[in-house]
Amino acid sequence: MTLLEIKQKLRFLETIGFEFPNGELVPKHFHVTEVGKINKLFIDCGGTIRNEEVINFQLWDANDYDHRLHPEKLLNIIELSESKLNLNEDLPVEVEYQGDTIGKYNLDFDGKHFLLSSKRTDCLAKDNCGIPEKALKPRVKLSELQNTTACCSPDSGCC
Repeated sequence: MTLLEIKQKLRFLETIGFEFPNGELVPKHFHVTEVGKINKLFIDCGGTIRNEEVINFQLWDANDYDHRLHPEKLLNIIELSESKLNLNEDLPVEVEYQGDTIGKYNLDFDGKHFLLSSKRTDCLAKDNCGIPEKALKPRVKLSELQNTTACCSPDSGCC
């Protein structure tokens, strides 16, 4: 989700909620403690130099349980950040939140909440770094496998 998309969603919300991949919500008294631009210049294992830019929101909660960040306040924070940091509203936004360690999430929206989705590591140079294509295993979620009927029944004599 880009910064522009977030701003468009905020204009129509009465409250802001962030939902973890497991369905739990970030506590309602969260703060946005940082809005920034992260530039990552690196070389992948295949020797390609890469440059990635993202906008980063850092969420944090304390013991001020009555605090609520309203959509118009977050819009003001974003607009100030855009002017002071020269942010490109077409950049994707990632979100940081403290768990056992600082977690980084991609962002989406379901019409009510901003959805935090897990980020994954990956090899960016599979064709150059020596991993044979047959060694790459597809990722399968067990919950997405369809229940199929067994190829034979216990009384069919096939076993």
